[in-house]
Amino acid sequence: MKKRLQKIVLTVVLAFAGLFVGNAQELGVRFGDVSAGNIAIDGIFSTGDFNRLHADLSFGDGVAADLLWDFLYRPLADEAFNWYMGVGPYLAIVDEDSYDDDTDFNLGAAFEIGLEYRFVNIPVALGLDYRPSLEVLDETSLHWGGFGLNVRYVFE
Repeated sequence: MKKRLQKIVLTVVLAFAGLFVGNAQELGVRFGDVSAGNIAIDGIFSTGDFNRLHADLSFGDGVAADLLWDFLYRPLADEAFNWYMGVGPYLAIVDEDSYDDDTDFNLGAAFEIGLEYRFVNIPVALGLDYRPSLEVLDETSLHWGGFGLNVRYVFE
């Protein structure tokens, strides 16, 4: 049953990746603590003037997908400097111990608060965020880490 669930999740994550790359308004990389390692493909999908979907597809200790609904609060100091916060689900298949074949399926919610600077003359956005998470499945736990740096290209 666990292997079948892992295949289903992997299929969903790969389908998510295809949609992710093709429809993003901003696309880049997130460095830091993410659901399945220390690096993720990071994308922004605008849903309005003051909200957006913030998606990550991470690799490393496994594979994971995060989809957060962010609310933008701007401006902060000038037009290009924003702060945001959001919440959304994540799912991950993580290899907890490389010495045995024990792979965990994790499902939970991630919360996010961050600062972002969009350069005026070049199509680049830089962001710093804090993303704690609450794991519901495979076990219930709260992860207080989650600091990250986002570097994204802005499609105009």
